[in-house]
Amino acid sequence: MADWIVWFGLAGVLVILEMFSGTFYLLMIGLGMAAGGLVSLGTESRPVQLLTAAVVGIIATYALRRSRWLRPARHDATKDPNINLDIGQTVHVDAWTGNEGEPRTARILYRGAYWDAELQDGVAPHPGTFVIREIRGSRLILALGHPR
Repeated sequence: MADWIVWFGLAGVLVILEMFSGTFYLLMIGLGMAAGGLVSLGTESRPVQLLTAAVVGIIATYALRRSRWLRPARHDATKDPNINLDIGQTVHVDAWTGNEGEPRTARILYRGAYWDAELQDGVAPHPGTFVIREIRGSRLILALGHPR
């Protein structure tokens, strides 16, 4: 049997196995096998074919490892309404307390418990309805705006 048939057959098997694993690593090794098959069409030297397959497989695997596809997207859970369902909810603040010059904190009743609330930067402290924009520990960060 010709070398190129073996190389492309092995590459095909790896691609099929990759469909079951879903990691893309077997696909990268399959690319190396396909490269070995392409080289086998031009030369009959098995060491050259093996070396080409190994180098292409290693480079492809390294490139996949360094790519952003395998890295999970980084989300700030304190601001993400898909993770924390309280973000985007409205609360009512009766009075702000805090420093003499600029009161920026309040104690509010939310979901049956008292929470510490703080104004987001750039928001004027006045009584009224605010939207939760972030949660830091047990502190709600509030801002003006529309609920989600």
